[in-house]
Amino acid sequence: MLHSGRRAGGLIYRSGGAYAVTFFQQIPDATVSISLLTVRLLLSTVPIRNRLRGSSAQSDAEASIAEGESGLMETSDHQTVFARERQQQIARIVEEHGRARVADLAERLDVSTVTIRKDLRVLETEGRLERAHGGALVLDRSRPERAFEVRERLQRAEKERIGAAAADLVVDGESIALDASTTAFAMARHLKARSRWVHLTVLTNGLRIASELAGHPGITVAMPGGFVRWEALSVVGPLGGGLLEKVNIQKAFMGAAGYTLETGLSDATDEEAQIKRLIVDAASEVVALIDHTKWGRAAFATFCPTDRLTAVVTDEEAPAEMAEALRQRLILVHVAAGLDRTPARRSRRASESVARDMTL
Repeated sequence: MLHSGRRAGGLIYRSGGAYAVTFFQQIPDATVSISLLTVRLLLSTVPIRNRLRGSSAQSDAEASIAEGESGLMETSDHQTVFARERQQQIARIVEEHGRARVADLAERLDVSTVTIRKDLRVLETEGRLERAHGGALVLDRSRPERAFEVRERLQRAEKERIGAAAADLVVDGESIALDASTTAFAMARHLKARSRWVHLTVLTNGLRIASELAGHPGITVAMPGGFVRWEALSVVGPLGGGLLEKVNIQKAFMGAAGYTLETGLSDATDEEAQIKRLIVDAASEVVALIDHTKWGRAAFATFCPTDRLTAVVTDEEAPAEMAEALRQRLILVHVAAGLDRTPARRSRRASESVARDMTL
């Protein structure tokens, strides 16, 4: 836009918010002569600024697209495919080299370290690698079972819900047993969150569980003797039989590496299965704690046949046909409702239990 006027002996020109002054000569008849060269120079700055603005907008758009491809804003099916392809590439890199650092993966795939860490969590949940400090490691297939801290991260949400539902089945004054499984550990946290225990006795071969419950008001912890397995942070061996032969356990809550109708509850190692058999034999009732990934799988050693089960606590993705088969055998099947409850927020009333009978 051009404004003319007698301002300090010149012509005032305004373009894009900037002012410039072009001096002129005044002729007696008020005719004004303007320097065409100056005007052309000023006008030429307009498309340049517009091009700069367009380039900046284009850069912002490209950055947004790149951010979506990196997995930070994956909202469309197309962008989700990119994330999945990236995760497949990460799995191949770890498999080929045995390990990979987060920083190296981020640089190689041109994404942020936050995105890489999210991808590693997904791949670990799928059992394709093992997360470690600062990176990931290839799974050691020669080991019969994963370390406790690795298994604890798998199906964490399902285990929390199962643990909460199982804790609601415990009555004050009982003597119960918990094995050393990660699901039983989740249950122990929910037991601890319940206040006003008068007298609850918990027998466990799990070191993490014993440490979690030890010293809590109203809860007495007992452990069998034996040898410590670092993979499961558990106590195993025949030495524990001396204690288990002398105690009365109302309910035994048992996790498992696998469960089928034919083989029952099974574990990855015979060492762990031996101590679990002793616990099952000492219990009046046996409650299985198994998420949907354990159904239809038979691990190395069976420790509890199906006809010995009293109840099963599982999540909503459990196979309906297998659950129905258990109900036909008069075995209760509880499904942990999909409620987001942490131990600190659990209800104190059994009527608000997150477990419900499965009616499939």
